[in-house]
Amino acid sequence: MESLDAGTSISDSAEHAVSTAPPLRSAGPKSSYADFLESLLVTILLALFGTTFVLQAFKIPSQSMEPTLLVGDHLLVNKFIFGGRGAWYEKLLPYRPVRRGDIIVFKFPFDDHPHYVKRVIGLPGDRIRIVNERVLVNGNFLPEPYVVHDPASDDPFADNFPPSDRAFSRFGLRPEWSEQIISSVRNGELIVPADHYFVMGDNRDRSWDSRYWGFVDRRAIMGRPMVIYWSVEATAEDYNDRSLLGAVRGIEDGLVHLSSRTRWDRMLREVH
Repeated sequence: MESLDAGTSISDSAEHAVSTAPPLRSAGPKSSYADFLESLLVTILLALFGTTFVLQAFKIPSQSMEPTLLVGDHLLVNKFIFGGRGAWYEKLLPYRPVRRGDIIVFKFPFDDHPHYVKRVIGLPGDRIRIVNERVLVNGNFLPEPYVVHDPASDDPFADNFPPSDRAFSRFGLRPEWSEQIISSVRNGELIVPADHYFVMGDNRDRSWDSRYWGFVDRRAIMGRPMVIYWSVEATAEDYNDRSLLGAVRGIEDGLVHLSSRTRWDRMLREVH
């Protein structure tokens, strides 16, 4: 931060009084050091505010949202968009509800709560059913131009969902969801509870999503991806090592092959 010049507002009539005052000592190393620390502190506070409330960067490590999002896409996520938590300030700020079709970043409900990215299919109170690979919401087929299917995949819930009996529901499901899913089914449809969402991947037959582990709590939603700020040719195996050392190696490899592996046609592309 720059300091104000203390002499810029002194009028000509006060020149004599100023000249009789003891001369000001020039700023020494301590003053410069204090200014540097102040600037650094302000920068850190602004960065923390931005990543906490406004924007955060994420990268795509899996194929579940292809072709909309590719492995190696780096996203800027808008955290300043969704209301619905009941905070008093939501009426004063430009928040909006989560909508069907929104792509969201959220904390996975189990394990160490890693961040996942999926598309919202069911809102609170919706009735969800899949028949012959097509999704019905409240009895109507959902238009999904973004979805792709892989005939070679072996996805037990790609064709029909939800399961009709507890034995089938245990196939490939999280144990916690296996115990809960049957109680959420009414007349062959899955009912989305209040303050929760049903999400799926666009790469429908290669997505581990709400069919296999359950609903997303509203409190777990971080925000909505806005733009791909960088994209690099990569595979899911490149992101298997999630340790600090693995992250450093990934950054180093990306910088070394920056020009050859960057997908320039995906740079600054909006996410829909």
